[in-house]
Amino acid sequence: MALRFMGIDPDTNGDNCPTVWFDEQTSDLVIQGWKADAATEADCLRTGKIPDSEGVVRLPARMVHILRKACDATEAAQLR
Repeated sequence: MALRFMGIDPDTNGDNCPTVWFDEQTSDLVIQGWKADAATEADCLRTGKIPDSEGVVRLPARMVHILRKACDATEAAQLR
């Protein structure tokens, strides 16, 4: 796997998260974020199950520009 670092929360408090990477082989986005609280998970469960192999994470709105950058990389890789 070849992960390309896309960005980290500009207001991180030194714990290096949340963070976004782009997988150059699969064009997937890899996201590290805060584990969602029980109330958020309950809201998500209203639309379907959360498999044991998946999790709900939360990213702050201030990271939108990083997600756009990662999405642009994914889109560009699909056009090759």
